[in-house]
Amino acid sequence: MAIIVTGASGLLGTALVAALRAEGRDVVRLVRREPRSPDEAYWQPAEQAIDLAALDGAEAVVHLAGASIGDKRWSAAYKRELVSSRVQGTRVLVDALRRLSEPPEVLLSASGVDFYGDTGDREIDEGQGKGTGFLADLCEQWEAEARRAEEAGIRTVQARSGLVLSRRGGALGRMLPIFKMGLGAPLGSGKQYWSWISLHDWVEAARHVLTNRDVSGPVNFTSPSPVTNAAFTRAVAKALGRSMMPLPVPSFALSIGLGEFARAGLLPSHRVLPCKLVDNGYSFAHTSLDEALSAVL
Repeated sequence: MAIIVTGASGLLGTALVAALRAEGRDVVRLVRREPRSPDEAYWQPAEQAIDLAALDGAEAVVHLAGASIGDKRWSAAYKRELVSSRVQGTRVLVDALRRLSEPPEVLLSASGVDFYGDTGDREIDEGQGKGTGFLADLCEQWEAEARRAEEAGIRTVQARSGLVLSRRGGALGRMLPIFKMGLGAPLGSGKQYWSWISLHDWVEAARHVLTNRDVSGPVNFTSPSPVTNAAFTRAVAKALGRSMMPLPVPSFALSIGLGEFARAGLLPSHRVLPCKLVDNGYSFAHTSLDEALSAVL
């Protein structure tokens, strides 16, 4: 039986598909163009179109599709795209899963630690309620659409991911050119916590929850060792053997340069712990940020 993956061309999807295929699993990627090979199937959420035959009888579905949070300045139009790419896309997918004669056993759907809002220096786990702000509201809507799969008897997991460490993309990938020039610096006060996870651990955690039938609901995909932004900055500079700027980047400068994304995505604090993963037997390969950066870089 196949594992269906949306967002398969992104950072997470590419790594997960490769890992699943390396262990001999049959993977079908949902694509928004004409399929070019037997391992692809068509879907287009904007048109509410999806290949039901490709989904029927699948073992699992991993839903990672969504416009990138940090790639563009947040205009009103792009914020609508951020919402529709997640909420409408998940609705179309779950509607299709609910119509299947043989639905999958599990749906793993992406979300983010932004669900919790700015939580300061408090350690929080999956029992923490929703915070405030655009991203928290977006995550809530996103997860609500995924949970509808439970009504069809599908075990549903919402992967609340932190900052995924990879040199090939994501937030760290965008930071590396700046740090390599010796221009890295803490953002704002630098006291805000950043919850991170290595790409390797993200993939292995996803494989863990796909096969562990005791795991459902929201799951924090973060390492057990969140750090402040200042500590993160020092660790990246150290891993690259580069110096840092003597002063932090002021919050107002970030707001001028990056707009609402800076205030909502870079300056809030998320000191998130992966309690469900640990309680369900997942063993992290990288719990130290220095170790993870060494492996990644």
